Amino acid sequence: MASTSPCPSTPLARAERFMWLTARVLEQRRFAHHFTGGGAEPVETALAAYRNEDGGYGHGLEPDLRGPLSRPSHASHALSVLDGVGRRGGPLVERVCRYLTLVSAADGALPAAAPSAGAAGAPPQGELITTGPVVGLLHRNQVWHAWLFRATDFCWAAVNALAKPHPYEVAAAVAFLDGVPDRVRAARAADRLGRLVRERRMAVLDPGRPDAYPGADAYAAGGLSGDLPGGEHFFPHDYARVPGSVARRWFTDEEMDGSLRFLARAQREDGGWPPDRPPWTPAASLERRPIATIEALRTLRAYGRDIG
Repeated sequence: MASTSPCPSTPLARAERFMWLTARVLEQRRFAHHFTGGGAEPVETALAAYRNEDGGYGHGLEPDLRGPLSRPSHASHALSVLDGVGRRGGPLVERVCRYLTLVSAADGALPAAAPSAGAAGAPPQGELITTGPVVGLLHRNQVWHAWLFRATDFCWAAVNALAKPHPYEVAAAVAFLDGVPDRVRAARAADRLGRLVRERRMAVLDPGRPDAYPGADAYAAGGLSGDLPGGEHFFPHDYARVPGSVARRWFTDEEMDGSLRFLARAQREDGGWPPDRPPWTPAASLERRPIATIEALRTLRAYGRDIG
């Protein structure tokens, strides 16, 4: 029987080998679903291992956050995984939304981390970085839940207030604007944000000279952090992950082409892409690479680039 595996010299074949050698079961199942005809059910089964009784997710699902406890960022990651395999509603998403309601801050938005039982100190504050991607994803998939009303209002206010944003905040705003129903308002907000990105040189438009652009300061929960390495650079494809994104209009065809060429060249000799953010721990770095590899391939394919 003839083999149906892609040619070993293609980016996809090299990435497939990398995934089988290094990735967690969840990312292996996701890769199979997106690129080799695998089903959605195995992805759901692998994701269920991270689910907690409170409806949230933990156990290092989002590699930067270790430990078993549920965290908003884990829930956001889980929803993104489900969205990617077409499981965009139903009881599972309903349970996640109930969890989001339980852990939201007083402003109705998601904090970076849910408060621990009996913990003292200032109450948590909602953050655009945590809330924007979740709200945008739920709106895009026409999921309606009571939690969305105040969270949507929070995101509009946070996006409109951005004046000197961090690239992570811009990416979260784009995720929100890509899904929110009011497309006219979203286009206006995106135009303003795109001007900020270009004025503040927050995207590397000449991939051959990244050092000519200011690197972003490190960002941790709640804002800038001196405990992590900074100097991170962002490219057009980091904002406009798909051609239909509101951020795509921020860049010329030539700028986008250069960014995608840079992304394709970033595949390492072992077949994987580098981590998409500075890691907190060595374990997080290892686990982020397969995630980054899946997203890089999905972005390249979305723009019609040949991956094999």
